Amino acid sequence: MKKQAGLFLLSCGALFSASAFAHFPIMSCWSESEQIVCHAGYSDGSTAVDYDIHLYDYDDTLIAKETTDKGSKVRFTKPDTDFYIVFDAGHESPVEVDVVEIKEK
Repeated sequence: MKKQAGLFLLSCGALFSASAFAHFPIMSCWSESEQIVCHAGYSDGSTAVDYDIHLYDYDDTLIAKETTDKGSKVRFTKPDTDFYIVFDAGHESPVEVDVVEIKEK
């Protein structure tokens, strides 16, 4: 019985410690004149350097693809159509920012 209780506690500890290290992708985007700037990263504060960020129109056609720089940022020329931007880190749910969410900074 004592061995089973120890295994149970060990299992619970592993479960809770794994959730403490979980993080998910985040991205914020804003408008600067004729450009859209996005900053990508993770909820634990870590950066997202050298990740592809995609800009799509509402027909799901890829308009542009940029790679995050050393500051985890990308810049797109503002398209003449409605659009959304996707940061897909590959191991979590992708982040999407829609044009209506983007404000002038």
